[in-house]
Amino acid sequence: MIIIMEEGAPRQAIDEMIAAVEAEGFQPFVNPGVERTVIAVLGVVNVEKVQVADKFASFPGVERVALVSEPYKLASRAHHPAGTVLNIRGVTIGGTELCIMAGPCSVESREQTLEIAHAVKASGAHMLRGGAFKPRTSPYAFQGLGVEGLKILAEAREQTGLPVVTEVMDHSDVEQAKDYADILQIGARNMQNFRLLRCVGATNLPVLLKRGFGCKVEDLLMAAEYIMAEGNAQVILCERGIITFETSTRFTTDINAVPVIKHHSHLPIVVDPSHAAGDWRYVASIALAGIAAGADGLEVEVHNNPAKAKSDSAQALTPEKFDDFMRRARLVAAAVDRTIGEVPVG
Repeated sequence: MIIIMEEGAPRQAIDEMIAAVEAEGFQPFVNPGVERTVIAVLGVVNVEKVQVADKFASFPGVERVALVSEPYKLASRAHHPAGTVLNIRGVTIGGTELCIMAGPCSVESREQTLEIAHAVKASGAHMLRGGAFKPRTSPYAFQGLGVEGLKILAEAREQTGLPVVTEVMDHSDVEQAKDYADILQIGARNMQNFRLLRCVGATNLPVLLKRGFGCKVEDLLMAAEYIMAEGNAQVILCERGIITFETSTRFTTDINAVPVIKHHSHLPIVVDPSHAAGDWRYVASIALAGIAAGADGLEVEVHNNPAKAKSDSAQALTPEKFDDFMRRARLVAAAVDRTIGEVPVG
């Protein structure tokens, strides 16, 4: 359930309400909104929940108590009516300005990563994405440079000012990456790795959570709930394509998911057109569709020499193609009252 406090409710009333929630055996999560405080009540609510709601509603400073029917509580827009806006090293995600994350699928070398980082920065990207730990279908494929890759990403951030987005696959990755990364990415294969979700939820770093390719929107929001229940509200959702009967692309981009998630959740959502398409020729069109649908950003793969890329070479844009895409993206963004600005250096 959700407890909505009155506008301007005094701190004492809020504290008393929190104490009452805890006394009933529930866990309160407080969202201090701009106008009023909202308290999410988490825990097992039995058949007497209406009576509990009525009891909470009688407390001083309470405007109303709402029973939330969705299984996800913290990720629900009922808990946070206004959309969440994250600020990561001066880059916002969830506001009127779109956030463009761009870079190589894998960090392959210092020279390759720095060259791409400078190129995407020059084209207007806001963040650098790159994999130091790579989940691959084949155990014989390139698995990433590990900590060396993280250090290269950190150097690229120092040179360009671009915050770093990188994937983690287990607890040890999280422990290493949190000293170098600005956003921890949970890939599609690990969206329902609940121990990993709890692990990143225990950090103070933003998390980019990708939708599993066989998972529903509700499954994605429930995965986000795992992270948020650990106290980390800095979650960014990502639509990266799902499995359907269609085989002309690697996955099918569920554009519907963007407005659906916007309706049900306050969390920002970005679209990854690269993994969905699997072919660079379709990436720009899918990305532009994501912007038009209301996405808060994009995650796009860019490589300075795709033919020699060690992973996902077919879907990477060259820096030149990325630059052309950014020009078109600004036009579409303007048409839906969004902007694509420059990332601040520093």
